[in-house]
Amino acid sequence: MSTATHSDLQHDPLVRGLGLASALLGVPQVAGPGSFARALGVGDAPRHRLATAAVGVRELVAAAGLLGRPSPVWLWGRVGGDVMDLTMLARALKNHDGRGVGRTAAATAATTVITATDVYAAVTRTRRSTPVELTATTTVSRPPDEVYDFWRQLDQLPRFMAHLDEVRITGPRTSHWKASAPFDKHVEWDAEITQEIPGQLIAWRSLDGADIENSGEVRFTPAPGGRGTEIHVTLRYDIPAGPLGKAAARYFGEEPHQQLDDDLRRAKQIEETGEVIRSEGAPGGKRARGEFPQHPARPLTEDELKEALS
Repeated sequence: MSTATHSDLQHDPLVRGLGLASALLGVPQVAGPGSFARALGVGDAPRHRLATAAVGVRELVAAAGLLGRPSPVWLWGRVGGDVMDLTMLARALKNHDGRGVGRTAAATAATTVITATDVYAAVTRTRRSTPVELTATTTVSRPPDEVYDFWRQLDQLPRFMAHLDEVRITGPRTSHWKASAPFDKHVEWDAEITQEIPGQLIAWRSLDGADIENSGEVRFTPAPGGRGTEIHVTLRYDIPAGPLGKAAARYFGEEPHQQLDDDLRRAKQIEETGEVIRSEGAPGGKRARGEFPQHPARPLTEDELKEALS
């Protein structure tokens, strides 16, 4: 596991921008804590001036670190400071006397935006990774050979795998993959099939240079009682930024276990009916992430009913 180097971050526009932002915030907080506190609408009582000056010193220390010797440690320090700032602003709003409350609310909203930016910068600039293994199973009412043939058409996988943007076949056993990742990022990799047993198994791994190293396999076994085929999927990959990155991804709606379950549900629908069966309670394809939270099902409108019956 590795972390972004000093030289990498020194020329990073976002990191330098956050360093400058810390400097611009820190100087007035230290030079005129009373005025800064009044500008936030919290008053200039001694405790407010003291808290403002302390926050200013923290901002200047972060600025010195990010601009002089940038490291993910300074980014996570900003995140911790943001949490403290939001806590103090929330307390100020709760106990506000009403004078300048609009400015305090605006400062709280601005700090929330800054916090999101700092979390993004810290997660994406911290290159530690945690191996993750996902497993999922579903049963399809089709024979194993047909189900295997369906999965072997790798360029068709984006039809039901919500985070896959494209799979391009580059050779008999190789392909190029492009997928969406948390925080509106994209990752790409080349992959090769490492083991293949027609009607039973497809296994693969990413090649050198992949944005995210990954491997996995799909096994096809006859379901008990001749009820079709059991699909057993195993995925292994590294989530950037370790457990913290995993938690952040889950917070922003990118929970990998749920992704895989939803993907298999859509695959089952396509294999059995030829299409993803849509309802307001069943996300479809690459639009899935934009369809949460979902709404209860409802009767068809008159126009929808006419269209369905036409």
